[in-house]
Amino acid sequence: MGSDGRASIAASRYDAVVFDMDGVVTQTATVHAAAWKALFDGYLQERAKRSDESFRPFDVGSDYLTYVDGKPRYDGVRDFLASRGITLPWGSPSDPDDAETVCGLGNRKNDFFLREVAEHGVQAFPTTVELIHKLHEAGVETAIISASKNTTAILNAAGVTDLFAAQVDGTVAEQRGLRGKPDPAVFVEAARELGVVPPRAVVVEDAEAGVEAGHRGGFGLVIGVDRASHADALRNHGADVVVKDLGEVAVTP
Repeated sequence: MGSDGRASIAASRYDAVVFDMDGVVTQTATVHAAAWKALFDGYLQERAKRSDESFRPFDVGSDYLTYVDGKPRYDGVRDFLASRGITLPWGSPSDPDDAETVCGLGNRKNDFFLREVAEHGVQAFPTTVELIHKLHEAGVETAIISASKNTTAILNAAGVTDLFAAQVDGTVAEQRGLRGKPDPAVFVEAARELGVVPPRAVVVEDAEAGVEAGHRGGFGLVIGVDRASHADALRNHGADVVVKDLGEVAVTP
């Protein structure tokens, strides 16, 4: 915290900041939540029709935050289904989107998401972009991470690709065998690409799994962004400080 009580990042103490993408840099968290709901409500209704199971819809307020937010897509499918006592074969990333496998459902969710992005585009949070410019002016490097394999397309659509010197996304994680959040591997890899050790870097996240990853990775500061009224959960999972918006974060010498 700064002397005025605001959250702050001191350029003398930190050499880099690693940002999560969805919900922190780009306004895509609500798009993901809507795509997950479309996927799971449709699938659970299908199951209910062919069995004695009752239909209980996917809850964006609780299920999204607890089981899928911030995780690799297939892990999110597996974890949510497990919460409902459902186990499916894992399948293969090449499965068609109508396959009743973890990968098939994950691919179907991706179709919903990409359709929404194509129709409505992507916006970056202005306060996040402003903070990044202030960090660069202070000599602090920035990197971006995401579980998404659509990261480059989303950053291009939002016009913010050039703000980051390193990018560790779902494609990179798969190629390098990096485990998804709450494992800290993607954050540590982003810091490594910038030539920075975790204690000299900051993690900025809006997901519970993400702040836990930053804490477990030994990062010097973990900032939680509370856009979904779960500040206590972010703190409990490892956030050192929680803000509603990154406009609340100052950069100091």
